[in-house]
Amino acid sequence: MTRAEAEALSGELRADGSSIVFTNGCFDILHPGHVHILRTARSFGDRLFVGVNTDSSVSRFKGSGRPVNDLQSRMMLLAELRSVDYVVPFDEDTPLQLITEIKPDILVKGGDYEVVSVVGADSVISGGGRVEIVPLLKGYSTTGIISVLDRIEE
Repeated sequence: MTRAEAEALSGELRADGSSIVFTNGCFDILHPGHVHILRTARSFGDRLFVGVNTDSSVSRFKGSGRPVNDLQSRMMLLAELRSVDYVVPFDEDTPLQLITEIKPDILVKGGDYEVVSVVGADSVISGGGRVEIVPLLKGYSTTGIISVLDRIEE
């Protein structure tokens, strides 16, 4: 969905009494760690919006050679997950603008973050919402998967 659609829909859902949850990421190679965070995020509210970094945003953030999978592929996989209600791309270096547009009640990030370092936390908290940090599943990371694949290719 487009950002404008996400902003309008989040307002409609909120007006109907639904709680809005938001998380974001690259989701370059979908793995059980991602699924765990998304499933947990969805459990915090009624509707889960997932912000996905565009290809150029991923390259700026993760470096050359990334993403492995293009934006449309990553969005398609996320949209098929039972826990994900809406998928929205963003091209900025951070999801701050998207967060201010969607105005989630609950902002969720993985356990490699602390609340004080979560982009958009101040905005969500000042609006009466909260930030949830979901513990990571050990042994799962896209960087780790790529590292193993690189060693196999050598």
